[in-house]
Amino acid sequence: MSSTVAEKAETASDGILRPSTGKALIIDGKRVSELVLAETAEKVRTLAASGFKPGLAVVLAGDDPASHVYVKAKGKAAESCGFYSVQHNLPATVSELEVLKLVEQLNSDPSIHGILVQLPLPKGIDSARVLNAISPAKDVDGFHPVNVGLLGVGETAKALVPCTPAGSMVLIERAAAALGFEVSGCNALVLGRSNIVGKPMAQLLLAQNATVTIAHSKSRDLPDLAGKADLLVAAVGRPNMVPGSWIKEGALVIDVGINRIPGEGVDASGKPKTRLVGDVNYEEALARAGAITPVPGGVGPMTIAMLMSNTLKAALRGPRRADPATDDTFGGA
Repeated sequence: MSSTVAEKAETASDGILRPSTGKALIIDGKRVSELVLAETAEKVRTLAASGFKPGLAVVLAGDDPASHVYVKAKGKAAESCGFYSVQHNLPATVSELEVLKLVEQLNSDPSIHGILVQLPLPKGIDSARVLNAISPAKDVDGFHPVNVGLLGVGETAKALVPCTPAGSMVLIERAAAALGFEVSGCNALVLGRSNIVGKPMAQLLLAQNATVTIAHSKSRDLPDLAGKADLLVAAVGRPNMVPGSWIKEGALVIDVGINRIPGEGVDASGKPKTRLVGDVNYEEALARAGAITPVPGGVGPMTIAMLMSNTLKAALRGPRRADPATDDTFGGA
């Protein structure tokens, strides 16, 4: 990408593209997530003026430290968007039947439009059974077979799409618009075939008329496949797996991987430091890509933003009710 083209793209990007130390522009996922959250909050304010507020319920079972951090961040985002937000904290000793009963109650609660069951669940609980018990209309994680099926048959507007690929697609669309990059007709390579990221990512790209290849651990000649890709999405969970030499000059690169590897030195407690890297060798990729998401600060921030977007989407499809904070219908919650 020439410096003139890069400068024009950066200017037209609403701050989502910024320069790097190499040729590539950096796609700022934090900035895009802020825009998505602001857009969601604005729509919620408009709805609130008519007496309606989207509701999000989060179910947290057990004492997994990372889960508590994630749920706290999701609750904070829900508040910032103006949602009616409730959190159900369950002990690690909770039974599968008790979780299923709670999900059933939330399914029938008209004040709740989105249900999120934080994983992992305590041992002895069938996570798939619990997730499948969530009403597809309230499945804001996008994991229910009905939503998976809708996405699979191309009904992207009707499906609630898993948050990470949905966020990646928003990054692609907004970066492409600023760069003058045509997703339609481009050669797109998705590295990874997981049900949570790889497969739905491929379906989203197909819906935008990209020519999509899915590569995985058994694929042959990955360097050749990657070298032909105008758009590369890496979601394999292997640190720095994709060297810069694989990347086509000027390609758009979305790095979904979040991998913790040893860092340098020790922290204040004397423990060895670690650092986060993606599936793509970032420093090498900067010399070849047209634009790339960093790790951290790329796809990661988009996940919570898309959870809020999915909750609003679910609320707009369901029966509209008054604000649960002021309406007796909700028991004065």
